[in-house]
Amino acid sequence: MRQNVVVVAVLLLLAGCTGRKAPVAGEADSTQTEPEVPVEQLFLPDTAYASAEVVEYVVEDEDSVAAPLKDLDDRYEGKEGVYVFRKDLRRDAHFGGRVKGIPDTIVVAWEFATAYDTTHTRFGTWGGGSGWTGQPLYVKWTDSQMAQFRKSSPGLTADFANEEIIVGSLCGKGYFINYQTGKASREPLDLGNVVKGTVGLDPEYYNLYVGQGVPRQAGPFGHQVFDLLKHQRTFFFGPDPKAWRGWNAFDSNSIVAGGYLFWCGENGSVYKYERSQGSLRRVSVMRYRVGGMAPGIESSLCVYRNYGYFSDNKGNVICINLNTMKPVWYYDNHDDSDGTMVCREENGVPCLYTACEVDKQGESGICHFIKLNGLNGERVWETDIPCRRINLPDKTLDGGMYASPLIGDGDCKDMIFANICRNGSSHSGGELTAFSTKDGKVLYTVPYGQFAWSSPIPFYNEKNEMFVFTGDASGILRIIRGKTGEVVCKKVVGFNFESSPIAIGNTAVVGCRGNKIYKFVIQ
Repeated sequence: MRQNVVVVAVLLLLAGCTGRKAPVAGEADSTQTEPEVPVEQLFLPDTAYASAEVVEYVVEDEDSVAAPLKDLDDRYEGKEGVYVFRKDLRRDAHFGGRVKGIPDTIVVAWEFATAYDTTHTRFGTWGGGSGWTGQPLYVKWTDSQMAQFRKSSPGLTADFANEEIIVGSLCGKGYFINYQTGKASREPLDLGNVVKGTVGLDPEYYNLYVGQGVPRQAGPFGHQVFDLLKHQRTFFFGPDPKAWRGWNAFDSNSIVAGGYLFWCGENGSVYKYERSQGSLRRVSVMRYRVGGMAPGIESSLCVYRNYGYFSDNKGNVICINLNTMKPVWYYDNHDDSDGTMVCREENGVPCLYTACEVDKQGESGICHFIKLNGLNGERVWETDIPCRRINLPDKTLDGGMYASPLIGDGDCKDMIFANICRNGSSHSGGELTAFSTKDGKVLYTVPYGQFAWSSPIPFYNEKNEMFVFTGDASGILRIIRGKTGEVVCKKVVGFNFESSPIAIGNTAVVGCRGNKIYKFVIQ
């Protein structure tokens, strides 16, 4: 039965991934209209493999029947900007960064100062700037959209322009920055609590989705929507009284797939919403346990067609059918897995790459870097990397991978890169590790002095040579030739780059711990 299902799935994949039309065999006239294939025929199978039997779950539907996806289009594709963590549904960071020749210089174009919050919580003092994952967003508004904002939004400043950076801060504020000048383009939003994760911008509505990370005051704690036309919060949910886990943080980045918004929570729940301007209506929620425990999800949902993939803080890697919200398959990756996985289609099959931390294993253990078949959850390969956990007076630093992997392209098509926290189990605190996507072999490592939680991003030159841009916890930025591991540029800036950067042309924008957001020019 399993073999038949996979064969059918692969045949469906050949009809195309984005999904509305399939080619007609023998058709010579490309100007003829191709018949539209019903989206139901392009859905991956509604099945559950034996591995999923360990997942105890319930799906609560608000309506009498589950709501299938309306299409399989990637609504982020073709957008002139970065609206979600790692750019699109597959979280593959195709930002389109371009450089000339061999880049050897990093120039600070501007720095933007956030507020600094000295509130003492039971989880410490969080300050400002941005933390993990904390990726900025970039949007280029059209003239008509600019006119709408000028007509309705009370938050605009004199520096409001069509290119904006949007970022959530550890100080509990949401900032809007003129991409060209580095000055505030709108008044900051009050996000209520500490925000560690990446905020999300709806690809079709003027909605900003913000998950709270740490409570710093009495009151509600959960996730929210800000209507950018009104410049105010218009929706809030949390805490969830039905959740199977009591911690209601939302470091996970929400994502729009098939017309619905999906949002994973640290309360052991995955939410599915209908969207409208300024608001959400819950369609369904999936709650789950494995081994009697409801884990928390800090990774962000990775989507391929109608399958959604996530990992959690118990090392569970789960695929759910986004139509029904039911588990399709399960994989045990041993330990806390906070880094968002990445998906790439290879020979018609979605392949997933992710890794775990060294947390539950104790003071030392293994970071299991894995490649999985996204159709059935079967392991393609696994590479084991020894790592350590560090116990400091005020906090614990787990080993392993917090970042999202970066799939290579250009002259690095058969490579994947990841920042791994070794924490003394090798000669470095952290390393950029380059793997072969074919068999998981470690091709090289680039040692850092400190750990690195930031996710690396790519730049390509006119020869399509790939260069990796990344930061570490000591405030050092590096540009690394992807093919060889040669560090072509190194610059000390800022305090601690936990946040993940984005690429815009030959620039990178990223925040650091402290109170700064930076724009860098790569030359």
